[in-house]
Amino acid sequence: MLISVLTWAWVISGLTLILLVLLHSPKGDGMGGLAASGSSMFSSASSAEATLNRATWMILAIFLSLAIILSAGWLS
Repeated sequence: MLISVLTWAWVISGLTLILLVLLHSPKGDGMGGLAASGSSMFSSASSAEATLNRATWMILAIFLSLAIILSAGWLS
C-alpha cells in the first residue's frame, strides 16, 4: 500500500517537474546569441521567475528523494 502511494507521488512529481521546466522562460538565444550583445543574458530574474525556480528545485528534490527511496528497496 505504501509503495503504491509513493509510486503515484513519484509519477505526479515527475509530471509536475516537466510542467515547471516547460514554464521557464528561455534565458538566451542559444548559440546564435553569442554574437549578439549579451545585455539580456545577465538581467535579474523577476519575482515570478524566482518563485518558479524555487518550486522547480523543491519538486526536483521530492522527485529524486522518492526515486532513491523506491529504488533502494527499503520499503519491501
